[in-house]
Amino acid sequence: MIFIQAREKDNAKVLDIGFGTGILTTQLYNSGCNITGIDFSSNMIDIAKQKMPNATLINWDFTKGLPYEIRNYKFDYIISTYAIHHLKDKEKVDFIKSLSTLLFEKGKILIGDISFETSSEFEKSKEKYKEYWDNDEVYFIAEEIKKDLNYKYFYEYTKISHCAGVLTISNR
Repeated sequence: MIFIQAREKDNAKVLDIGFGTGILTTQLYNSGCNITGIDFSSNMIDIAKQKMPNATLINWDFTKGLPYEIRNYKFDYIISTYAIHHLKDKEKVDFIKSLSTLLFEKGKILIGDISFETSSEFEKSKEKYKEYWDNDEVYFIAEEIKKDLNYKYFYEYTKISHCAGVLTISNR
C-alpha cells in the first residue's frame, strides 16, 4: 500500500524514516523516486547504499528530531515502516507535526506500523497476545493520534491485519 501510493507521482521525492536495509525504499528508488533516508544504524546505511548508490542516506537517530541536513527540503511523500513505535505517543504527534513542515502542498506522510484503529482493538489484542506482548514498544492507536493532531491535517487509517495498519496524513 505504501509502495503504491508513493509511486502515484513520477519522480517523487521520498523521505524514508528508519529505512533499515532499504527493502521498501530500494523498490521506490528503482521505480524512479528520488530517495532521502534517515537511519540510526551505519551498518544498515552501508547495506542500503549498495542498493541505492545515488540516494541521500543520513546516519541519524530520528528520536532526536529531524537532522539539520533536511530541514529545508520538501518531499512528496514521507514514509516510515515499523519504526515510529519507538516514540512515545506525544513524541509521535510532535514528530508527525514536524514532518508535515517538510511536505509539498499535496504531499503525504505514510506510516505503516504495528497499530490499531481504536483503543478497544488495542486492548483486545494486548489481552489475546499477552504472552508475546512487548511492553517496551509504544504501538499507536489511530483514533488517539487523530485527536492529538488538529484540524489542519487530513487523516486516514487503513487496517492491514489484526495488529497493523497504515496511517496516512496530509495537510488540508
